[in-house]
Amino acid sequence: MAQESPKNSAAEIPVTSNGEVDDSREHGFNRDLKHSLPSGLGLSETQITSHGFDNTKEGVIEAGAFQGSPAPPLPSVMSPSRVAASRLAQQGSDLIVPAGGQRTQTKSGPVILADEIKNPAMEKLELVRKWSLNTYKCTRQIISERLGRGSRTVDLELEAQIDILRDNKKKYENILKLAQTLSTQLFQMVHTQRQLGDAFADLSLKSLELHEEFGYNADTQKLLAKNGETLLGAINFFIASVNTLVNKTIEDTLMTVKQYESARIEYDAYRTDLEELNLGPRDANTLPKIEQSQHLFQAHKEKYDKMRNDVSVKLKFLEENKVKVLHNQLVLFHNAIAAYFAGNQKQLEQTLKQFHIKLKTPGVDAPSWLEEQ
Repeated sequence: MAQESPKNSAAEIPVTSNGEVDDSREHGFNRDLKHSLPSGLGLSETQITSHGFDNTKEGVIEAGAFQGSPAPPLPSVMSPSRVAASRLAQQGSDLIVPAGGQRTQTKSGPVILADEIKNPAMEKLELVRKWSLNTYKCTRQIISERLGRGSRTVDLELEAQIDILRDNKKKYENILKLAQTLSTQLFQMVHTQRQLGDAFADLSLKSLELHEEFGYNADTQKLLAKNGETLLGAINFFIASVNTLVNKTIEDTLMTVKQYESARIEYDAYRTDLEELNLGPRDANTLPKIEQSQHLFQAHKEKYDKMRNDVSVKLKFLEENKVKVLHNQLVLFHNAIAAYFAGNQKQLEQTLKQFHIKLKTPGVDAPSWLEEQ
């Protein structure tokens, strides 16, 4: 930056409007400078350089050796330029003048507006805090309901359908268990009949006196074993269908019911909190809490309504699917059992074809994909 020179006409350098030095006053400047220099210092020993604004080099005064009396040093004269003017303007923008008049310089640079840095640990801590608060409220609601102190929201029609579904699931599980027991016992009987038929056939070949009797019994046991295998295939198909209905379809609906009950407990818990706040005083401290509680209550109410609609739709589709599946399976089970114990082999085989049941022949592996094509 240029230093301030003493108030002298020689220190003033007029500049025209286009940024160039006024040449008309340059001769006057040199004349005044001659009078201000000591008598011992001639102009031959002094070189004065003056440039306009279009030159980036600053003006320099060079003085040679002087043998006369010492004189106070004169400040160097600098001619303004575009670079210097831009620097002065930039530095002037960085100066802040407080009320006391003292200037302080601040750093200039681009201003970056960054969002608040999120700390992962703080986010996890906030999630744990919300989960703990929600768990506390739900636990308090459950205890209040069991003690008979709290109120609960009840949909009578939907609750009745859920109770019927749970009761039917228990009954279907009992039927499934009994059918599996029957299948196991029938498998053992068929295996025993097959072994007995082989034993009769062996004795028929070795005993000439009882050849026919052993042969009849061998054929009967083998026929019973064959029909038993057919019945066993029908029972296993019945078990697989009922197992899918009970442990997959009904279980999926009951999982939705559990989510509905959890949403109902949360809804009642936040409803109770809102009612307690509304009964209390309303001031500057409680109003924000009431607004927050109202917001949370509305969010859980929407969740509860959504889960209730989901349960209603799933119960409706489950009932339709259950009737269709059980109708076919019960007809299959009845026809197969009746044909087996009536000894009607053709009817038993026709029943399996009606329900597209293929029996796996013992000791025969399934055909490869090449044979199927």
